[in-house]
Amino acid sequence: MTPTPDEPALELPGLVRDRVKEGRAKAAATRARKVAGAVIAEHEPVARVVLDLPLAHLDRVFDYAVPVAMADGARPGARVKVRFAGQEADGYVIERAAASDHDGTLVPLRRLVSPEPVLSPAVEALCRRVAERYAGVSADVRRLAVPPRHATVEREPTPAEPVLVHDPATADRAWADYPAAAPFLAHVREGHAPRAVWGAAPGDDWPAMLAQLAASARAAGRGALLCLPDHRDVARLDAALTELLGEGHHVALHAEPGPAQRYREFLAVSRGDRGIVVGTRSAAFAPVHDLGLVVIWDDGDELHAEPRAPYPHTREVLLLRAEHEGTAALIGGFSRTVEAQHLLQTGWAREIALPRAAVRERALIGVSGASDVALLRDPSGGGARVPREAHDALRWGLERGPVLVQTPRAGYVLRLACERCRTPARCAACAGPLQLTGPTTPPRCRWCATEAPAWSCPECGAAGLRAPIVGDARTADELGRSFPKVPVVSSSGDQIRARVGPEPRIVVATPGAEPVAEDGYAVVVLLDTWWALGRDSMRASEEALRRWCNAVGLLGAGGRALAVGDPAVPALQALVRWDPAGFAAREAEERREARLPPAARVATIRGAPGALDDVLTLLDLPAPGEVLGPVPTRDDEVERVVVRVPRSQGADLARALAEAQRLRSARKLDPVRIQVDPAELD
Repeated sequence: MTPTPDEPALELPGLVRDRVKEGRAKAAATRARKVAGAVIAEHEPVARVVLDLPLAHLDRVFDYAVPVAMADGARPGARVKVRFAGQEADGYVIERAAASDHDGTLVPLRRLVSPEPVLSPAVEALCRRVAERYAGVSADVRRLAVPPRHATVEREPTPAEPVLVHDPATADRAWADYPAAAPFLAHVREGHAPRAVWGAAPGDDWPAMLAQLAASARAAGRGALLCLPDHRDVARLDAALTELLGEGHHVALHAEPGPAQRYREFLAVSRGDRGIVVGTRSAAFAPVHDLGLVVIWDDGDELHAEPRAPYPHTREVLLLRAEHEGTAALIGGFSRTVEAQHLLQTGWAREIALPRAAVRERALIGVSGASDVALLRDPSGGGARVPREAHDALRWGLERGPVLVQTPRAGYVLRLACERCRTPARCAACAGPLQLTGPTTPPRCRWCATEAPAWSCPECGAAGLRAPIVGDARTADELGRSFPKVPVVSSSGDQIRARVGPEPRIVVATPGAEPVAEDGYAVVVLLDTWWALGRDSMRASEEALRRWCNAVGLLGAGGRALAVGDPAVPALQALVRWDPAGFAAREAEERREARLPPAARVATIRGAPGALDDVLTLLDLPAPGEVLGPVPTRDDEVERVVVRVPRSQGADLARALAEAQRLRSARKLDPVRIQVDPAELD
């Protein structure tokens, strides 16, 4: 009989008894948990915990009592939940102790999230050193070091690392062209801590060379950590290590595979089952056991700079690890940063570079219009975007394989101007710049997308338009018409190609998006070099040379490179000579004269005018320090102050900034943004 909605459902006596028993069992289990939580462990009853709180005045260790139920799992590095200021907070156990300095009764740990030790003592100490270096909060650094937890992945066992088979002679052959590489490799194999700056040359298979170096460290029983700018570089080195050592000897830590796979790879390293780590900037904190080698490739790439507080740079994180963990260190790249040059000048590192004669044999590099013969053959080439000399170089290269054309901007025609008087073309609706998105589309505003098919110049009345700034799509279109029988490939933005084959083709790419040719490019042409040099940046010339060197580095054996620009520009002269080291030395001298990093230690402070006044009032600046500003920024409500001290006073400056932040945090004053040694002083 089915009960009506108004009648209560009838239950069998046995079912009622079962539910009563179930409720009693749950109540008993709850009482047991409460009793266990109230009873404190006898052995090492104190857990020292760091909290995930981004408040400077709370950036310290807190003592909690360890309940009996958590005594086995609350080990150093484990995640826990604690009661703090009336709320539940996340934290990590960093130490167990027999007693506490706290006079009162300790609050017990609220919950053991996981007994998995994900924060090793070495990484915890590194997080504190990085926070001190950048005047930040260690909780912000720990978020970079430890990925989010995945409970399902955590329960999975990690396969053991296979037996490593590596012939040291293969590493010697890979680095044979570099005279200074042999002693560096020997020191790595012996477990020492050599430090070097490597200037790669055109045509170097740098992933294979770094793989050999990492294998040498691993064969000696030490771990290796290699950081690269983006996932495409990680994929190249990942493939090189797999080809050299096989599966199961290394992991790749980056965001592309997803959070679950990233946590799985992280646990393999944390548990000591993998000794070689390849990854992007956050991999610099990987908990590699018995670390013996740290490597950073292309340290001038802006992707190595963390965009979140406290804004650490991968290079500085790895150098801190090398200094405190006694590891070998290598900074490599086709170009050279001023910071890497500073390490050489101070004697902290030694140089690994090819002899000049060997560099000249690798590639022939030139600038259009640099010779009298080129000017006689093409008198108007100086004003052309793609002069005749560049067409001749492309034609020569297409007879031998693929060619690369690097252009600094993505898109079609990014800006338009009057054909007669060169006045910039503006939208009649919002005064935004006009652009072309394709060969058959009318001019359109970049701001409001209003089309202007009947545009005319307000200054001279002309209706014609010219393109002062051209993107990669328009470049590919023009080259396709010049070489109608040759396939043209674009690589930029969201459509980046990883590789191209050895067949003749024209590859048009933006900086950083250049595909790797199977046997190297026959010719590399660099367009619009003026644009890269014209950026409003302290590092404009250094960054331009880095982008050009990375493109020229993709040349194959006997390849040629041609830059379209002014031959008198120092950066182009350094490219032609393949002398990034000399260029970096001159830049370092200019920085020293201007008292800019790395010769000095600089910090920028941004905030509302009142907040800046509070900071400067609380800031106990070292005696030689200077305060420059405040000056307005692009945001009308925000101002910027620059604080500068000699490099020897850098640690004092960081401590003064950190102390000022702790005082401001305790008083709940308005927030400010502090960056120590920022890449740009905008």
